[in-house]
Amino acid sequence: MKKFLLWLYQTAFGKPAAVDKPLTSSAPSAVPALRVTFRATEAFLSRVRADLERRHAFAHERVGFITVRATEGAEGVTLIAEDYYPVADDDYVRDSSVGAMIGSEALRKALELALLKGVGVFHTHMHGLSRHLWFSGIDLREQLKFVPDFFKVCPQMPHGAIVLNPKTAAGRVWLSPERVVKIDEFSTIGPRLVIDRAARDGSTEFYI
Repeated sequence: MKKFLLWLYQTAFGKPAAVDKPLTSSAPSAVPALRVTFRATEAFLSRVRADLERRHAFAHERVGFITVRATEGAEGVTLIAEDYYPVADDDYVRDSSVGAMIGSEALRKALELALLKGVGVFHTHMHGLSRHLWFSGIDLREQLKFVPDFFKVCPQMPHGAIVLNPKTAAGRVWLSPERVVKIDEFSTIGPRLVIDRAARDGSTEFYI
């Protein structure tokens, strides 16, 4: 897998990628602003979207976790999508106040991924197609409750959250338990390279 990621990065972007180099964490005052780029293949994102669009017995939306490897260079931090893990049907909890609520078992499994595989873990779900894509207030509030916990088991990788719609993506990344920034750019590798750049607040736009 590491050799494939190296080949994919070099083929698509024409430069070497040190996929084994972990992201270093320093005090926020000592770290300059970093540009964060998320890279994945078109086939990978299509598979994630297809899973998240499946109906659940009672939850109004589905949730999954994308694992990433991170590299840090002169251009900033690059997150390279590695794999996707859907939340099992039995790991959802009935809660009419939100679109989907996952239980402690789902989070335990996600934390185990970070611990055993040494990867960054990104909570992922879908919104409907609209011109402006960003997290809801509930999304932002809930992320603060669980994302920092991933640093307890895998402090060398960034973690975060991504929201998709049928056309684009937006996200936030924690570079440390206290430092959260937007994902500046989503690069999708397919028959052609598609780049979606985020606005200052992290949201992305799609013009229908």
